[in-house]
Amino acid sequence: MYFPVGDCVEFLSWFLNSLHQCLGGGKKVGKTIVSSTFRGKMRVYSRKVLPLDLKEEQKKEVMEREEYRETMEEIPFMFLTCDLPPPPLFPDELRENIIPQIPLFGILNKFNGLSEKEYKTHKDSILKRFEITHLPPFIILYIKRFNKTRFLLEKNPTIVNFPVKGIDFGELLSPENKAKHPNTTYDLIANIVHDGSPEAGKGTYRVCLLHKGSGKWYELQDLQVVDILPQMITLSESYVQIYELRKETFNGEEKDE
Repeated sequence: MYFPVGDCVEFLSWFLNSLHQCLGGGKKVGKTIVSSTFRGKMRVYSRKVLPLDLKEEQKKEVMEREEYRETMEEIPFMFLTCDLPPPPLFPDELRENIIPQIPLFGILNKFNGLSEKEYKTHKDSILKRFEITHLPPFIILYIKRFNKTRFLLEKNPTIVNFPVKGIDFGELLSPENKAKHPNTTYDLIANIVHDGSPEAGKGTYRVCLLHKGSGKWYELQDLQVVDILPQMITLSESYVQIYELRKETFNGEEKDE
């Protein structure tokens, strides 16, 4: 029987949340192995954007209103949604479509507590900034490649440049929050790639997995399994990544946390 290809992010979100609930956990209470492994915490700061046609005197008056004051909410997260910059609309001077590239921390800076992003609703615009307060043992990154417009589903081809080992997520934490984490270095253990058209049922997924026993990387697609060099992983259109917290070492041996 043939089943159309779905969105792996939707499946992963459903699977983790369902497993968490089946083990007795909830949205805010109840600790399970799922929440202990993947759940982090962040603060979300929100403030309403002032109307553009206001004068300076009016802006000061409006900013004093309750609806325009900055609010803060602390929420848990199972994965971090990273936004890609829009791709170029036109080819370069050689009339070639150059695939844009961005470093990993270029999309992770969204969570440093300083960068603001505007979110528009049907009547208002809200500026939000995100501050991570607790890093979980395993971090799931969701790189948002698909954008649904009124008429079609578009895919952003931007390549994210990332190292396979030694990513310090502590650079996103404030000094206060970083002091609560003895170790903030993570290594990539899984990288899910989407190939082909963004239309439902037309694209395909493949995943690169680290075999920790041998230290080798393997690429899986359906029933096909082949070994792959770590350098080749970074050349793909990553969609979902999973990072594992590096354990502290003592005399060359891993130390259990």
